[in-house]
Amino acid sequence: MTAVRVRGLTRAYPARKGSDGRPHLALDAFDLTVERGEIHGLLGPNGAGKTTLCRILCTVLLPTSGTAEVLGHDVLAEADAVRRSIGIVFGGERGLYGRLTATQNLCFWAALYGLSGRDLHSRVDMLLARMGLGDRAHDRVDTMSRGMKQRLHIARGLVHDPSVLILDEPTIGMDPVAAHAFRELIEQLRAEERTVLLTTHDMQEAEALCDRVTLVDHGQVIVTESVTEVGSLLARGDRIEAAGVPDTTVLALRKLPGITSVDASDNGTVRVVPNAESGTEQALRLLVDAGVTRISTAPPTLEEVYLGLIGSRGMAVRS
Repeated sequence: MTAVRVRGLTRAYPARKGSDGRPHLALDAFDLTVERGEIHGLLGPNGAGKTTLCRILCTVLLPTSGTAEVLGHDVLAEADAVRRSIGIVFGGERGLYGRLTATQNLCFWAALYGLSGRDLHSRVDMLLARMGLGDRAHDRVDTMSRGMKQRLHIARGLVHDPSVLILDEPTIGMDPVAAHAFRELIEQLRAEERTVLLTTHDMQEAEALCDRVTLVDHGQVIVTESVTEVGSLLARGDRIEAAGVPDTTVLALRKLPGITSVDASDNGTVRVVPNAESGTEQALRLLVDAGVTRISTAPPTLEEVYLGLIGSRGMAVRS
């Protein structure tokens, strides 16, 4: 059984003001399969349809057409079973009660899922400790930083021990330390064989965590592949990085056929992205002939693939 199966999913909204009068398709014949135990990244610019898909999968938004299943349960016909199977973490601060403490928030959500008594309190205490919020358990949420609130959101998504977790931009507002702790949490979820559908703009995060990624734009799937394989879709040759490159050689590199881009910094460091093996060979030969000795090659990064297939619209890379 797959964890998530989406076929021909479409979500239409009324025509936007000033448009040609046709409905706006947030999702357009969208197909997606997420295997059980997989960490699957959903990448795309703002407005690509990522959050719309998440809202349909967690049954808060109805599709216009097509089908969507979670653990074999249809989101329309078996909505209650879907809700019991999934945990949801949406980005931002909505969904928490600021005047309640962290413990009170989680107890409230745990009770909604049928937990009570000792089981409820042990679950809440464990999740607060796991999120690094044990010492803030009795503090009001409106006194917490944005990153702390986001960690509390993740605890809320796990409160009923779901098999599938949907995380929509979960690291928004987290500082680098908290974001690192989040990545460790995802690895723990992987070890527990949970399924995670993660939407993000952070290329480094996706590259570090995901088994496979789906690139999305204008409500359509561009490609679904493993992180290691997706690079071959953009470049047929390895990326080249070289130091101590003369300006004349940089100009010569930019004139070579089979080269997508040549980025040069002020200190003489150059990054060459080819689109064919012949481009790699010619660039390497030109660099060696120019006396450049500090040269390295590597496959294209996920960031470069994203930029090549979608462009820079809405992308952010956080270090």
